[in-house]
Amino acid sequence: MTTEAKFTILVVDDDEQNRSLVRATLEQEPRYAVILAATGQQGIEEFERHRPDCVLLDIRMPGLDGFAVCQAIRALAGGQDTPIVFLTALRDLDAFDSALRAGGDDFLSKPFRPAELLLRVQAALRLRQANASNREYVELVRRQRDDLMRLQLQKERLLGFVVHDLKNPVSNIDLQAQLLLRDPESSASARAIGGSIRDEVRSLLRLLLNLLDIGKSEEGKLAPVPSPVDLPGLIRDACGALELRARSKNIELHSSIDVSVLQVDADLFRRVIENLLENALRHAPGDSAVHVSASSDERETELRVSDAGLGVPHELREAIFERFVQVQVEGRDPAATRTGRGLGLAFCRLAVEAHGGRIWVEDAKPGAIFCMRLPHAS
Repeated sequence: MTTEAKFTILVVDDDEQNRSLVRATLEQEPRYAVILAATGQQGIEEFERHRPDCVLLDIRMPGLDGFAVCQAIRALAGGQDTPIVFLTALRDLDAFDSALRAGGDDFLSKPFRPAELLLRVQAALRLRQANASNREYVELVRRQRDDLMRLQLQKERLLGFVVHDLKNPVSNIDLQAQLLLRDPESSASARAIGGSIRDEVRSLLRLLLNLLDIGKSEEGKLAPVPSPVDLPGLIRDACGALELRARSKNIELHSSIDVSVLQVDADLFRRVIENLLENALRHAPGDSAVHVSASSDERETELRVSDAGLGVPHELREAIFERFVQVQVEGRDPAATRTGRGLGLAFCRLAVEAHGGRIWVEDAKPGAIFCMRLPHAS
C-alpha cells in the first residue's frame, strides 16, 4: 500500500547533482513530494503553480540568486507563511545575515547530512503549523536559534583568522630551532632542547592544519589530489617525525608495510598517519610499542595503528571522530586517562572519507587499533 504524500517540497538549485541528492534524500519519506527547479525564475513559477509547503533554496545561481528568489516568493500569495530553508555551500556570517534579511527561515550548509536535512525540513513544517496562540513562542525560539547560528559562524570566522595569523610565527619558531640544531657550537643540551622545540612545533602545526582542513570540509572545499605515493617511505617519514616523542616515553615505533604504492593525496595522508601516531603515543604507556601495518586485497588497502593503552568503549567509538568533541576514558591509573583535543581524529575521518574510504576503531586487548580502508580507485 502506497502512502499518499502530505507535503510538497520545492527544491531550487542550478546544480543537477545537488537537486538529485536532495530529492533522493527527501523521497526516503513517503509523505514528501518533491518538485525541482533549475533556475531562480523557474523556482518562482513552480511556487505559483504548486504552492509548496516548504522551499529549499540555493543562493548562488545564474540570473536571479537565492536572495532575490526568496524576496519574490515572500511577495506572492501564500508566500509569506511558507518556510524557506537556504541550502548552500556558502558558510559565513555575511551569507547567513543576508539570508535572514531576505526572509529565510533556516540556513543549512552543503555538504549536508541526509538526516540533518530531513530534520530541518520537518522542523520547518512544524513551525508553519504552529497556530496563532503560540506564534510568539515560536518566534522567540527562532530568534534564539538564529543567535546561536550567528555565534557559531562568528567563532568559525575568528578561528580562521587566528589559524592564518599563527602559521607564520610558528614557522619562525621552527626555523630558529633548526638553526640551533645546525649550529656547530651548540652544546648537546642545547641541541636536545632544539629537538624538543621542533617536536612541539610540528605538533602545533598539525593542529593548525587540522583546523584549516576541518574548515575547508565544512565549506565543501576539502578535495584530495591523489597521486602514486611510496607508502613505506611515507610511513617511515611519519614515524621519524615522532621519533623524539616516542623516545621520551621509551616507546618503540614498529611498522609492517606490505603495500608498496598507494594512490592518495600525499600531504593529507601523511598528516592522517602522523595524527594517528600522535594519538597512539599520547595514550600508550611507557615501555610499550606502537605498531603501524598495511595490507591490501583486490579492492582496498587497509592500514592499522595500534597502541597498548586504554581501549575505547564501544559506545564512544563514533563520538571520538566528531569535531571539537572530547571524550574521556578513565583507567585505574589517573595518568592513563584517554582523552584528546577533539581535532586530530576528526581531521582523520574527514580526510579518509574525502578519499572515499572509512575509518573506525577496534579493541587491541589491551589498547586500541585505529583502522582505515581505502579503495584502490581513490
